[in-house]
Amino acid sequence: MLRRQIIHIISTLVACPLPSVACYGIQTSRLTFIFLAIVCKAHTTKSQSLSCNYNDLTALNSFRKCVDSPVDGWGAIPDSECCSWAGVKCDNSTATLRRVIGLDLGGRGLTGEICESLADLDQLITLNLSHNYLHGLLPDKLFRMQNLEVLDLSGNEFVGSFPLHVHLPCIRILDVSDNNLVGSLASTICDRSRSIESLNFAENRFHGEVPGNIGNCTSLERLFLSGNSLSGSLPERLFQLKHLRELQFQDNGFSGPLHERIDNLSNVVKIDLSNNLFSGVLPDVFRGLQKLEYFAVRSNKFSGQLPASLMSSPSLSTLDLNNNTLAGRISINCSSMAHLTSLNLGSNLFLGPLPENLSSCHRLNVLNLANNQVSGAIPSSFQNLQALTLLSLSRTEISELSTALHILQRCRNLSVLVLSMSFRDEEMLGHADLLFPYLKAFVIANSQLEGSIPVWLRGCENLQLLDLSWNRLSGRIPSWIGDFGFLFYLGLGNNSFSGDIPRSLSELQGCINSSRSFPPAGSPSDVPLLSGKGDGRFLTYNQFWNLPSTLDLSYNKLNGPIWPSFGNLKGLQAFYLGNNELSGNILDKLNLSHNRLMGEIPTAFQKLTFLSAFDVSYNKLSGEVPSEGQFLTFPASSFEGNIGLCGSRLSLPSCQSQPPSDEHRKEEASTKETAFSRMALGIGAAIGFISTVSLCFLSGWVLDEV
Repeated sequence: MLRRQIIHIISTLVACPLPSVACYGIQTSRLTFIFLAIVCKAHTTKSQSLSCNYNDLTALNSFRKCVDSPVDGWGAIPDSECCSWAGVKCDNSTATLRRVIGLDLGGRGLTGEICESLADLDQLITLNLSHNYLHGLLPDKLFRMQNLEVLDLSGNEFVGSFPLHVHLPCIRILDVSDNNLVGSLASTICDRSRSIESLNFAENRFHGEVPGNIGNCTSLERLFLSGNSLSGSLPERLFQLKHLRELQFQDNGFSGPLHERIDNLSNVVKIDLSNNLFSGVLPDVFRGLQKLEYFAVRSNKFSGQLPASLMSSPSLSTLDLNNNTLAGRISINCSSMAHLTSLNLGSNLFLGPLPENLSSCHRLNVLNLANNQVSGAIPSSFQNLQALTLLSLSRTEISELSTALHILQRCRNLSVLVLSMSFRDEEMLGHADLLFPYLKAFVIANSQLEGSIPVWLRGCENLQLLDLSWNRLSGRIPSWIGDFGFLFYLGLGNNSFSGDIPRSLSELQGCINSSRSFPPAGSPSDVPLLSGKGDGRFLTYNQFWNLPSTLDLSYNKLNGPIWPSFGNLKGLQAFYLGNNELSGNILDKLNLSHNRLMGEIPTAFQKLTFLSAFDVSYNKLSGEVPSEGQFLTFPASSFEGNIGLCGSRLSLPSCQSQPPSDEHRKEEASTKETAFSRMALGIGAAIGFISTVSLCFLSGWVLDEV
């Protein structure tokens, strides 16, 4: 139609007599109009080529309405250009309407539920809604999308059961971990989704046994079931998965022996069965697992001796057998285990001397033999462990502390040394010439050691944790301890230290700003530091770099004053001074203003009689301000700047009828203002759209394609 009109106008211009100005003007005007129409038409066609399919657009807008929060990057006003929305990926089709093939909205802070209409994106290949705050049930239709290859719903708050009938013929990666899903794992997913490579059900509340049809997932490479309440033994068909590379079943209730057919998993790289109820002996079948790098079965009930094939695995880098009932001598072939970096054999029944050939494991970074019956002296060959950063020999029969420290100082990278409840009744080397340049944690508690705080510790400039408690150490606490720039934990309690508390302890930077740099590179988070208590029990420090900042000087013979400058230690979380012979005033003024303190003011503070000043202004405190004792003498300015505080003072709101805080009112007003702004914006946009379309039609810019 448009083309015929243009040809007609050109023919008319050619046929028109030259003097006929009117004819020329009319035809020229008509030609100009047609030219503008062509430009507008071309622009319209270009815009349409960027637009997504109408059904896809409808599905996305339904999803937008379903979630309670706005989708960042989608704009306040819906439009047809959804291929340009944040997280939306369309195909490369040159057709007028492109299809949505990807939706990546992970970590966008989304709240609300998922509508089933999202499944109307029938060309979708990737759907990632992970790490949001989505809740409700999982829509069944979502698990029947014919083209979906990646479905990631992890890190949300979904409830209910996993769909029984699943038909995702193209799915490769399915992740619903870290939700609140319940019920059994019975599903048709492995019967109808044979191409799946990664299946993640971890950190939910599933129970029951692993279904036998898991063996139908013949392409499966990664299977994560950790952090549930699953039980029973592992199904035999699990060991038919020839492509399996990673198997994580930790933190469940699985029981029974470890099946010998595990050696069928010839491609497996990582196996973690920790924190279950497995029992029996470890099968000597690890020669078939030639790609195995990580094997962890800590906190089970395995017994018997170490299998030779496991202790000579050439591919293994991490071996964690901690907290079982394994026994016998530690027999290891380090000549074969060239890649071993972490060996955790703690809390078992191993006995005998430390194996000298451990020094041949040149890459060994972490060695935990704590809570065993190993005995004797540390072999001199241990000085060859140059890669060693963490060594724990707590609660063993190891002896000869002087020899041990002289050998271990040659392990130049050693940063964590834990020797508690070992070397009993020996002498602490007070003046030995030792050098541990990278030592960050030194723990040798409850060993009944004699002597004093060793001077060689002064050279450990990177020290962050020092625990010498529950010994028989005596003498004065040296002032140079206050020079440590990173020390945040000092345990000297339950000894016989005497003299004044060094004023320098009030200048410990690690207790002022709580700076710390644990863990050492390559260290696992669960290697324990065993520290004893006087009643024969012991503490297990897991993740010791997260210990509260602590000064423990209790149960000694210290005298003299408590320095007011201890108030500078704003990062200090625990301060123990009990059962000493201290004198003088403990505190006169307590100023905690302009911090981020939260919670209520303890009512026990009403019993304090030595404070002349108390200031907690400009924090985030809440609740009722104590109204007895010295609190009657503190001015109103001591409590201002805490919007949650209330009480009987004139300057504070009543606790019975406390009005909303200014901050709450501002937030509410802001919400209303935002709502009205969006409404106004929507009305304005609608008026503008109607006006524009009307103008196009009146001007003839929108032309029919005939």
